[in-house]
Amino acid sequence: MQKHLRIALASAAAAALTGGLLSLSTGVAGAADSVHHPMADFNGDHIGDVAFSAGWATVGGKKNAGQIVALYGSANGVTSTARKTISQNTTGVPGTAETNDAFGWVSAYGDFNSDGFDDLAVSAHWEDVDGDTDGGTVAILWGSPSGLTGGTTIKDPAVSSHDHWGRTLAAGDFDNDGKDDLAIGSSASTIYVYKGGITKTGTSGGRYTVKPPIQSGGSSGPLNLTAGDVNGDGATDLVVDGYETTTDYGWNTNYYVPGSASGLNASSAKALKPGIITAIGDVNGDGFGDIVTGQEWDKPKDGSPVLPGTVDGGKVNITYGSAGGPATTTAINQDTGNVPGGSERGDYFGGELSLGDINGDGFQDLVVGAPGENLGSAVDTGSVTVLYGSASGINTQSGGQFFAQSTAGVPGSDEKNDYFGNEVKLTDVTGDGKADLTIGAYGENGGNGALTYLPSNGTRITTTGARSLSTTSVGVSTDASPGLGGNAAN
Repeated sequence: MQKHLRIALASAAAAALTGGLLSLSTGVAGAADSVHHPMADFNGDHIGDVAFSAGWATVGGKKNAGQIVALYGSANGVTSTARKTISQNTTGVPGTAETNDAFGWVSAYGDFNSDGFDDLAVSAHWEDVDGDTDGGTVAILWGSPSGLTGGTTIKDPAVSSHDHWGRTLAAGDFDNDGKDDLAIGSSASTIYVYKGGITKTGTSGGRYTVKPPIQSGGSSGPLNLTAGDVNGDGATDLVVDGYETTTDYGWNTNYYVPGSASGLNASSAKALKPGIITAIGDVNGDGFGDIVTGQEWDKPKDGSPVLPGTVDGGKVNITYGSAGGPATTTAINQDTGNVPGGSERGDYFGGELSLGDINGDGFQDLVVGAPGENLGSAVDTGSVTVLYGSASGINTQSGGQFFAQSTAGVPGSDEKNDYFGNEVKLTDVTGDGKADLTIGAYGENGGNGALTYLPSNGTRITTTGARSLSTTSVGVSTDASPGLGGNAAN
């Protein structure tokens, strides 16, 4: 049975933490923001763009073939008209839409061919390739003055060694040569890095592998890849979310892999606090990227062993960057200080994260999704919390904001299984230098999904100018629960 709800990831994670392995039919969630670029700009107009998955969309009669929707920013923010909806049946895109491919579920942006337009790496990690069941495929969709157009396949170099090629993706300049690199994960623990840029013929400046100490095979391998410069040396670093190999429990353990002039160096990997979703950004303005990770699961009700630090309702771990890499860690949940709301079982606070500068003060601000939040009688309707950065880090004492579909000015209403906040994305989509918020509600209207846009007013996120984008408004079929908004490009 295919799980169409992002919240299933947290449920599976809880099972994994009590002795099993993560088992998902949809694959893993996309990682949150990185700082390899402040924003994606697919059409070169210097206004941020975003891309959201409809990974289970029916295309050409093929259920769960998948699509991705690129929303181009404008002075009016994101709209349903300034966009491109792409599948493997789109002209110039490699492959053909087929049942259960899940095209678009995972994506990452970067200017891979150094032409001044950001490109989008997109996977169909459930695609059968040349008889290899669930082998997976990755394509780069090329940026241009008209936005994303055409694409090039990045071939799997080790077909027999793994499944789900492209199950995780991240882009960054890992060797600090001025060209964007692409890291590709699969069901194996080995990560392939394409360096020195990638041309439209599919050739790169080189390729190498890194192998952090995580589980491999089946539904293992990297759960997420997140890029950002943690130690401030100019080379992008990589955080790998996975499961460790040294205990019977297979605890979730994440690793910081530093970049260098020779690329990513797994031999220098450092263990981090646990969590499935990670973002990297400078929340205290000291010039070092800080690692923010959502540890969203509850404690088991039966008293089974649980990963240390787990709290009911979920929490967020913030590990501050330094010249030596990851340094001190603090934790935030809905019972911390004056953070809006309260911690309750099943909230999945930290189920999604995003970082961006909402008010232009030089500190990255934090948005946290709690897609399992219950409000009134609406079970799992979901909510979003906005917390602001400062010289001392994320401010949990004042200024926090709480949004749900019942918040005045937010489109829609609280309904069961909406999972509002299953995806959050901070990007300056108006060109004013301040990050705006786009929110996914993967379960809206029985799994059709929807997006909600909340702009920055220059100081805070506001509902003035808010709008909702439905599946039909962005050209996605409502057949068989497409799940618009399940993931955003990282």
